[in-house]
Parts: sequence; structure tokens; C-alpha cells
Amino acid sequence: MSEKAPVPTRDDYPHFCEIQTRWHDNDVYQHVNNVIYYSFFDTAVNEHLINSGVLDIATSPAIGLVIETQCQYFSSVSFPDKVSVGLKVVHLGNSSVRYETALFRNNDTDAAALGRFVHVYVDRQSNRPVPIPDPVRKVLKSITVN
Repeated sequence: MSEKAPVPTRDDYPHFCEIQTRWHDNDVYQHVNNVIYYSFFDTAVNEHLINSGVLDIATSPAIGLVIETQCQYFSSVSFPDKVSVGLKVVHLGNSSVRYETALFRNNDTDAAALGRFVHVYVDRQSNRPVPIPDPVRKVLKSITVN
């Protein structure tokens, strides 16, 4: 049997995005449904890029498309919890970036979930891979943790 990885803590992440859960995020089991966690990951990544001034969702010539996501759950989140999404880059390639995200419930120190999220940068018009634009790369390097 393999050894369990340690649960991430807030100290493991250089950037955070705050998200308020909504009433309809809960499922019949009274916790946030698993598909919503992926929305949290996507929101945190894109909010950081937009707020850093390197992504205009309507006009940027190069855009990141999601090619892979994964989530490991440690504990439940439910409405009306507030979620802090920790964000870091764990691999920065020529045209791809691998993010690690962690969801923290309210003021919890330990993560409720650990996400992995990969973007491949493509030309908006051709949908073909392109190198990550230099301004985007600079922002991504600022949250890269090895």
C-alpha cells in the first residue's frame, strides 16, 4: 500500500483567491458537489491571470485551454462556507503550465481538497499550441514553487 501524501496547508501557497459558496453548490448530501471544486480551480487560475493584466478573455491572442484536472478530497465544504483557493505553479513548460490548487474551508489551516490543473497555451484563431507569452510567463514564475 502506498503512503498517503501530507495534506497541504496554507503556507504551501503563494497566492489565494476567495470564493463564497452558494446555496445551489450543495448537493443532496449537504456538501458542495464535486464538480463545483473544478469550477473553483478554474476561477482561481483565471482570476489571477485577469487581475495580473495578462489575460483578456475576449481578446488575448493566446489562451490557456484546460487539458487535465484532478482532485483529491480530504474533508467536506458546504454552503455557507467561504473557500480560499491556494494557487501555485509546479511546472512551467514551453506551452503548458501545471498548477496546484488547494481549497481551504473558512479559516482552516489544512486543505479540504487538493487540485491539479493544466493549461496548454494555444493561438485563439488556429487553436494550435504556442509558447506561453512572455508577460504571462512572468506572472506564472511569480507563483512558481518547486
